[in-house]
Amino acid sequence: MTTTLADIHAALGGVLHGTGHTRVARIASLESAGPDALSFVAHVRHAAKLSVTAAGSLIVPPELVVQARARGGCIETLDPYLYFARLTQWWRARQEVEAGFPPPAVHPTACVDSTARLGVGVDVGPYAVIEAGAEVGDGARIGAHALVERQARMGTGTRLGPRVVLGRDCVVGQRCIVHPGVVIGADGFGFAPHEGAWVKIEQLGAVRIGDDVEIGANCCIDRGALEDTVIEDGVKLDNLIQIGHNVHIGRHTAMAGCVGVAGSARIGAHCTVGGGAVVLGHLTLADHVHISAASVVMRSILQPGQYSGVFPIDDNKNWEKNAATLRQLHRLRERIKALENRS
Repeated sequence: MTTTLADIHAALGGVLHGTGHTRVARIASLESAGPDALSFVAHVRHAAKLSVTAAGSLIVPPELVVQARARGGCIETLDPYLYFARLTQWWRARQEVEAGFPPPAVHPTACVDSTARLGVGVDVGPYAVIEAGAEVGDGARIGAHALVERQARMGTGTRLGPRVVLGRDCVVGQRCIVHPGVVIGADGFGFAPHEGAWVKIEQLGAVRIGDDVEIGANCCIDRGALEDTVIEDGVKLDNLIQIGHNVHIGRHTAMAGCVGVAGSARIGAHCTVGGGAVVLGHLTLADHVHISAASVVMRSILQPGQYSGVFPIDDNKNWEKNAATLRQLHRLRERIKALENRS
């Protein structure tokens, strides 16, 4: 696809400096960009890269307009990273139009129950299955071999990738992206111990997912035991994340790959959880809590802030003693410093 800087400016705004006739054939990083590429500088601290990049045009903050303008056309914006994100969306949409994607249709090999309700412009891929009573919103896409179980609902413009399972009675809102291999609504891990064996607790709840949520490949989101598992609007989940039954995740929270959230944990809005971190069950994280990668959250966190912590596994009795000592280390350090100052 080839466009011009003027076309991009007309679509996305900002302040255009220099000629708008500069051709743009690709979006690239500053390091790999050539004369046909558009790149961006997110912050003034990266100003030195302007002298070495070969990008033909740039997206820059106001502080770097003079430097960028001296080497060619540029678009000025207060938030270049946000502008870049919207540019990628615009670019992808243009690519799909130019590629001549076939109009939405139900593939002949798909199995759609007669009682399922499909909106206008729904696209259903090969061998997908939509069961009785399911509802699919206008413009939704369902990938090859995906399964929408009975009474499940998905909103307008939502996309299910290949091999996604949307379980019975589960709900996904509008404009969501669910990547391949995701399972929404498998049974939560609930068993009652009895005479050395485990007796299954039927999981009678469902999963409710809000609007504008993105779920990475091969995530698993379990249905609730009695109440629903809830993921609010705007949540972003990376690949290979496990969300246990009855978890509640607040709006616009983001989690990196391989995070595990155990059952009935409640995570607030605008939180972040780093890759490989674990949140134990029945805990609460307040809004704006940020957990570092590979941390293990073992207690509720009720104040906003950045939290980190990894503690080696040990015999539980020793671990409890060491953990208690660890929590006093700062106080002991201050006492030692005071003693040293006296001597």
